[in-house]
Amino acid sequence: MNGELGRQTGHPRGLRAAPAVLCLLLGATLAGCGDMGRFQTSAPSVIMPKPKPAVAQTPATEREHERILANYGGAYDDPRLEALVSKTVDRLVAASDRPDQGYKVTILNSGAVNAFALPNGQLYVTRGLLALASDTSELSSVLSHEMAHVISKHAAMREDQARQAAIVTRVVTDMSNDPDLTALALAKTKLTMASFSRKQEFEADGIGVGIAARAHFDPYGASRFLSAMERNAALKAGKASLDPRAQDFTSSHPATPERVQNAQTIARQYAAPEGAERDRETYLTAIDNIVFGEDPSEGFVRGRRFLHPKLGFTFQAPDNFTLDNTAQAVIGVREGGSQAMRFDVVRVPAEQSLGDYLNSGWMEGVDKASTEDITINGFPAASVTAKGDQWQFKVYALRFGSDVYRFIFASRQKSTESERNARETVGSFRRLTLEEIQAARPLRIKVITVQPGDTVESLAHRMAGVDHPAERFRVLNGLDAKGQVKVRDRVKIVVD
Repeated sequence: MNGELGRQTGHPRGLRAAPAVLCLLLGATLAGCGDMGRFQTSAPSVIMPKPKPAVAQTPATEREHERILANYGGAYDDPRLEALVSKTVDRLVAASDRPDQGYKVTILNSGAVNAFALPNGQLYVTRGLLALASDTSELSSVLSHEMAHVISKHAAMREDQARQAAIVTRVVTDMSNDPDLTALALAKTKLTMASFSRKQEFEADGIGVGIAARAHFDPYGASRFLSAMERNAALKAGKASLDPRAQDFTSSHPATPERVQNAQTIARQYAAPEGAERDRETYLTAIDNIVFGEDPSEGFVRGRRFLHPKLGFTFQAPDNFTLDNTAQAVIGVREGGSQAMRFDVVRVPAEQSLGDYLNSGWMEGVDKASTEDITINGFPAASVTAKGDQWQFKVYALRFGSDVYRFIFASRQKSTESERNARETVGSFRRLTLEEIQAARPLRIKVITVQPGDTVESLAHRMAGVDHPAERFRVLNGLDAKGQVKVRDRVKIVVD
């Protein structure tokens, strides 16, 4: 959760149903990514390399670039990774049918597994995707796939589709008071875009595998990485993130069995299953120590606890709740979906009382008579209840230093349990100790060498801060359910 931006946009209106409660307003610190891979030489006897084709910039692409940075935590600064990605792109460009097309790659500071392209050749890849890939050929399959979208004008077509969808959404939302009609129109729009996307994915796979193969990368990298994505998505099953930053590659690039099979069939046209270049050692060296998962500078979830070392506080969600940290709010959903919560930071003038803020009209259905001034662990606070068509709400505002934090609890039915959950969660809000702040470090990928006696289970036991460690270890290292590690292999584990 980004505190500064949360203050600017923490005013959802009309929290009458679950989608409204869980509506996320995203934003993050903007950061840029410099032009990678440039070099110069002054030796007159050396032939100067041809200058790289420039990436055309327009106000629209600049705005989209900033929006992407805001939604994905800014750019991830790692010169070693940038050099690897840049070198890989250079090889792919030289092998493509459009060597005149310029590309610029930004590594995004997000644990999501995602990659995408803008029509002008700006490519984006998350550090989460880099952590999942096992060698340079798998990375090349992702980059060549995105280059194929640019070469085939898919990115431009998607931009037009998105623009049309936005118009439909706005018109339907503005003109209709019928929620069922609105939902139907939006569902049809999304279905049209999804169908259009699937056709593009198969075409981009064919072009991308060909580019990678001509660049002398293992063309089977695509099918291996698609399989890894499918298994990674399965690990997340039942824990669907509400944050657009956390949507993975499979959301827009479906890794269906048919697509994996198609990628394998295309690869057979270029090489046998073994023998092509994977460049695993170079790749693992480059990703060693990369941040894995959430970046603690924006707060992070550990089980049911949320900690924000930068802002200095923590709280704990009730039993059976899953927390999701997003750009501007922490969202909690109870197993089964009967209860939900939102925690964010809002603008409240110092001279305005918290009770007055809760009754200031930003939320409908508030029972003003229920307003109560309270103290939570020494912090001034206020609470109020509200009622919607399908949901009951309990809302708290709490002043912590110069900031005001807001807890919104929603339940389908008012019950002793829902009231206790809200009360105990708010009651757990406290300052972090200095020791807790100092101990709040990001998880990282560590590349180690398998020693005699090591097994999948023993290595997975060394993993920190991840669920299903044995399954996670297998996915991160491209091992199937029966695969075993070999002595002197280099493998990835997650450490704190």
